[in-house]
Amino acid sequence: MSAETDLIKLYSGRILELAADIPHNERLAHPQATVRKRSPLCGSTVTVDVVAKDGRVSEFGQDVKACALGQAAAAVVGGAIIGCTQAQIEEARDALKAMLKEDGPTPPKPFEGFEVLRPARDYKNRHASILLSIEAAAEAMAEIAAHQSA
Repeated sequence: MSAETDLIKLYSGRILELAADIPHNERLAHPQATVRKRSPLCGSTVTVDVVAKDGRVSEFGQDVKACALGQAAAAVVGGAIIGCTQAQIEEARDALKAMLKEDGPTPPKPFEGFEVLRPARDYKNRHASILLSIEAAAEAMAEIAAHQSA
């Protein structure tokens, strides 16, 4: 099987469905933190806005300019993030990295939807785009926590 055929298979129907329907795909008017991440390899960018209450994400918005894989990952984040703590988001980020780089286990609930991206582990040039939304969300929660403890 050619690399091109493998890449076409990577963009499964489920990935394309997720990419077409990203939850919380609008910026927030008054975020507590905003983080923009860009993949230098492909130019994908994600900007996330977060509001937290009692240590949990209460509002989330994102602007996603990425390939279908990055969009699908952002859809998983958008669908799972409300109510999550910084620790849960960081755990999901670390588990997603391990799943992609080391064929590690599927990220824990509520981020188990990342499993659909497991076939992308063989495409290292796509990993940065897939990680953008969860990395930006983790960084935003860290900024909120740092500001609140200051």
